[in-house]
Amino acid sequence: MTENSQQPTAPETELPTQYTPADVEGPLYERWVDRGYFEADAGSDKEPFTVVIPPPNVTGSLHLGHAFEHTIIDTLTRRKRMQGYETLWQPGMDHAGIATQNVVERELAKEGKSRHDLGREAFVERVWQWKAESGGQISGQMRRLGDGVAWSRERFTMDEGLSQAVQTIFKKLYDDELIYRKERITNWCPRCLTAISDIEVEYQEDDGELVSMKYGEGEDTIVVATTRAETMLGDTAVAVHPDDERYRHLVGKQITLPLTDRTIPVVADTHVDPEFGTGAVKVTPAHDPNDFEIGERHGLPSITVMDEHAVITVHGPFQGLDRLEARSAIVGALRAEGRIVAEKRPYVHKVGHCSRCKTTVEPRLSMQWWVKVAPLAKAAGDAVRDGKVKIHPQEMEKRYFDWVDNLHDWCISRQLWWGHRIPVWHGPDGEMVCVGPGEEPPSGEGWRQDSDVLDTWFSSGLWPFSTLGWPERTESLAKFYPNSVLVTGYDILFFWVARMMMFGIYAMDGTPPFHTIALHGMVRDQNGKKMSKSFGNVVNPLDWMDKYGSDALRFTLARGANPGVDVPIGEDWVQAARNFANKIWNATRFALMNGATVEGPLPDAAELSATDRWILSRLNSVVAEVDTFYEDYQFAKLSEALYHFAWDEVFDWYVELSKTTFMAGGPAAEASKRVLGEVLDVTLRLLHPIMPFVTETLWTTLTGGESVVVAEWPGDSGFRDAAAEQEIATLQSVITEVRRFRSDQGLQPGQRVPARLTLAGTPLAAHEPAIRQLLRLQPEGEGFSATASLPVAGATVELDLSGAIDFAAERKRLSKDLAAAEKEKAQANGKLGNEAFLGKAPEPVVAKIRARLAKAEEDIARITEQLAKLPSA
Repeated sequence: MTENSQQPTAPETELPTQYTPADVEGPLYERWVDRGYFEADAGSDKEPFTVVIPPPNVTGSLHLGHAFEHTIIDTLTRRKRMQGYETLWQPGMDHAGIATQNVVERELAKEGKSRHDLGREAFVERVWQWKAESGGQISGQMRRLGDGVAWSRERFTMDEGLSQAVQTIFKKLYDDELIYRKERITNWCPRCLTAISDIEVEYQEDDGELVSMKYGEGEDTIVVATTRAETMLGDTAVAVHPDDERYRHLVGKQITLPLTDRTIPVVADTHVDPEFGTGAVKVTPAHDPNDFEIGERHGLPSITVMDEHAVITVHGPFQGLDRLEARSAIVGALRAEGRIVAEKRPYVHKVGHCSRCKTTVEPRLSMQWWVKVAPLAKAAGDAVRDGKVKIHPQEMEKRYFDWVDNLHDWCISRQLWWGHRIPVWHGPDGEMVCVGPGEEPPSGEGWRQDSDVLDTWFSSGLWPFSTLGWPERTESLAKFYPNSVLVTGYDILFFWVARMMMFGIYAMDGTPPFHTIALHGMVRDQNGKKMSKSFGNVVNPLDWMDKYGSDALRFTLARGANPGVDVPIGEDWVQAARNFANKIWNATRFALMNGATVEGPLPDAAELSATDRWILSRLNSVVAEVDTFYEDYQFAKLSEALYHFAWDEVFDWYVELSKTTFMAGGPAAEASKRVLGEVLDVTLRLLHPIMPFVTETLWTTLTGGESVVVAEWPGDSGFRDAAAEQEIATLQSVITEVRRFRSDQGLQPGQRVPARLTLAGTPLAAHEPAIRQLLRLQPEGEGFSATASLPVAGATVELDLSGAIDFAAERKRLSKDLAAAEKEKAQANGKLGNEAFLGKAPEPVVAKIRARLAKAEEDIARITEQLAKLPSA
């Protein structure tokens, strides 16, 4: 069997009649932290298990996505800690460049100021002040959830150590010619006035317009279409496919660009799809990434027509107009010249918006810093191909390869003041000097540091090793790198995971940052819809924790956590999980009141009843099953297995069957008390990683142990008893069948009826007291007359219902129900037999009628059987 990790003291058997999470969660968590349970010792000789927290933004607060991800990680690390690993869950926060700068700028705006009024140094100081006073509220919310992180190791991507790491790797990449500066197209936010990454662009369907217009004159006319007419001011070519016969005579010619005094060439490029639209596209290299590539291939000039605020800068009638104002004015001018061929309004298409301020993003040519990713991406891809890193679920590997194998160079500069400033100094004659940690920057007239800061993803890409002290070769780095597993959402597989893979392999001598990447899905509402403020379905997890307790929220999230699959969640599911916590509480309280104990060894199997041997056999099967699910990151399956074992088998069946034994007393009762204590001990330990608070309270009360946080993870003793499992399965089938019959006959659950049990020659004979107790069956007594006989599993249960049921009334009720079911069946058959109806009705409607038919047929069979069992009049 299994044993506790600590010698138990005499347990306190008194528990409050009700479990109130708010009374226990906060004090319990602080006790765990004070005792240092979550800290990790780099000098330990235990095998390490390391997970880094996906660093939440310093501006953020706990949302359901955080709660979901943190529940999964905390469940993993709590189990590993119980298994004896030196477990580190590394906490920390991201400085969140754009988001944080926006927050502080909004605060300044309330004072009638901008960051430019303060100047760069004063503004950065103001951000640090905001961070100290208001940032990082999510840390307290993580405590509410029960996150077992090593708080003494908490890091921030802008703290001194991580800043040194950023400067070190930038210098190394720069010296290895993997960082360069060049004008290229980026996602530009005209509100935040900075380039932004792809992940900071949110695409949504907008109502726009598609305008088709004529370029050129006479026989040299060509029609192009666009949703951004304002960019035509920067066109430097029209492109067609080289095999398109319609335009072959125009390739190489110069044609007139309307509304300007310029002509532009027609070029042939395989990027153009001849089947799409007119087969001709306008080329604006400074304002479209695909056009930029065409421009590079054909040596076209790049003309920037908008400033950083998306205001037109081209001299002429449109100068000074906002891009949307210019769009309308340019279409009007083209219409006046008779160049509009077609206009489609509204034209619904996906448009990128800044995730921070919701402004429409503008593709824009600008001078930026870039990482040459080809060699880094190849190494990141090879690490997975070679099996050094496993992606779970495996089907996500294809998405990973599609990304890293086709990765474009990475724009790492941002036009912000808050962030890691790029450590490059520019000289008066165009010189550039990259300065590493501890090096003196160049001085003298004309020298200045680059004004840009690094993309937030640059510093968070170092997270698995910068948080452990790199670039110093620290004891923690040697102990806890590489990390054991990365748990994160599939939505940032490309943006964060790929960057950590590239930087980890590059900086850590070819060693990937983790062995396994465990990807989870997104949390959605109970209808599977994305949570969004605009949809009105966003949930604050703190509200649910206040109402139902942290354990209930955690169990709900874990129960929905299938690898790589989105998780629907509704409040009724959290309420059901709260009911489960209450069930655990009440069952344990009952066990303690009836003398359940963990003291002393378990009796030998020969001394145990079949019921005791059954539950111990099932217990060890569940231990093995749960371990298998953990190793495969199947949190939903392990949660489901624990739920049904605990509620159905332990709390319902075993506890109920044990009541008869306890009432009888004697050695059998004492043995069952020890078995019940064992089963609860192990079950609470199995549940602890998912539901830490209620299990801590109950386990310490039951066992007298120090804390379940540091208790030993249960092992499978190998004990199995197939005969006992079969015997109890037979017993369950008898009880279930008779209970169903009682319900069908309209008997109240507590109503007692006389019964004769014929159990001789079956394993059920020893269980007659339990059968009578659970089914409320009295001895047959004088005048017994069997009105119903139920043959079940080789036994016979005869019931005398003459004094319990008005058979005439019951027959009348059932006959009425039967008539209604037959009418429903006839109506459903009528519709399904109507070819005209089937030809017009939507499939969901037809499916619903088929379901109604199946239900009616099921009801008819059930009611007919009930009528047959009633005594004849």
